[in-house]
Amino acid sequence: MIRPALSIVIPCYNEAACLDVLHARVSAAAHAAVGTDYEIVLINDGSRDESWPVMQRLAAADPRLVVINLSRNHGHQLALTAGLDLCSGAQILIIDADLQDPPELLSDMRAAMAAQQADVVYAVRRTREGETAFKKLTAAIFYRLLDRVTDTAIPLDTGDFRLMSRRALDAFLAMPEQARFIRGMVAWVGFRQVPFPYDRAERHAGETHYPLAKMIRLALDAVTGFSTAPLRFASHLGLALTAASLLLFLYIAIGFFSGSAVAGWTSTMLVVVLLGAFQMFVLGMIGEYLGRLYVESKRRPLYLVADVVGPIQGHATLGYRAEVEPLPGRPEPVEAHAAPQVTAHAAASSASTSAARTEI
Repeated sequence: MIRPALSIVIPCYNEAACLDVLHARVSAAAHAAVGTDYEIVLINDGSRDESWPVMQRLAAADPRLVVINLSRNHGHQLALTAGLDLCSGAQILIIDADLQDPPELLSDMRAAMAAQQADVVYAVRRTREGETAFKKLTAAIFYRLLDRVTDTAIPLDTGDFRLMSRRALDAFLAMPEQARFIRGMVAWVGFRQVPFPYDRAERHAGETHYPLAKMIRLALDAVTGFSTAPLRFASHLGLALTAASLLLFLYIAIGFFSGSAVAGWTSTMLVVVLLGAFQMFVLGMIGEYLGRLYVESKRRPLYLVADVVGPIQGHATLGYRAEVEPLPGRPEPVEAHAAPQVTAHAAASSASTSAARTEI
């Protein structure tokens, strides 16, 4: 397989308002960095707006654009996993579709990777425009708390915006877990990783797709995926409560034998409620880890691909790509039309488009 020099992987969910500008800016940045030897991989994560039709239109006009339609909404981390699994570049840029992370930094990131002989260049946010004070505060607390409790050193104030070498990506793809915290998984694989400071911009259009509930879910995946600290805390809490219970028993025994009266039921109920709350917390943490084991034991594919448009070369190793069969009255999927002036990569990609549509 002839690899393109660069793959740019972009998960999308309800980003129809951003896609035209996104495609133009990312294409210009890629062309400035590597000429025509690149591919752009857009993943439609079950969008409910016009994202998929817009992607098909863009792919029909751009032979270097691959658009992937997942069978349903899988979530940002799994959608990104699908794109990373199916891309084929020697270097891989991960970027979000909202254009908060400027694609124009690509050339500088590639220069930093070459100068420092790194396998990962991860972008570190110096400023975060267009975000509320609450989100900035909670993000700062989250990253610093995560750094304290995880067994793997995860860089502070970093998202998924990063440039990776092929060997670093292949190491990442060797990890098949379901509950994914990709920035932590990339940190775990090691190799030489260097920071790249930048200023994060405001969203180009639309609203954030990471509300508080999803942020909490991601934080929980990060902590439980990279640390056993909650379980250790549960055991330490159990020991502390055992010691407190012994002291309480000693207090009750002294009061009984000395004939002093018990001072009402308020303190008793307080102790009961407190112990019950601690027990429920401990059981909840244990249940969270057991739930992860249950999900992992099913060994289900991480993602399901319904449709692909464009010259795809990657192979699904972590997910499943459904074979497209024409149905009565259903038009054939639109394929991207290869331009005659492209590199050997694009010519090979165009020739392998139909073969790549089978189940992998």
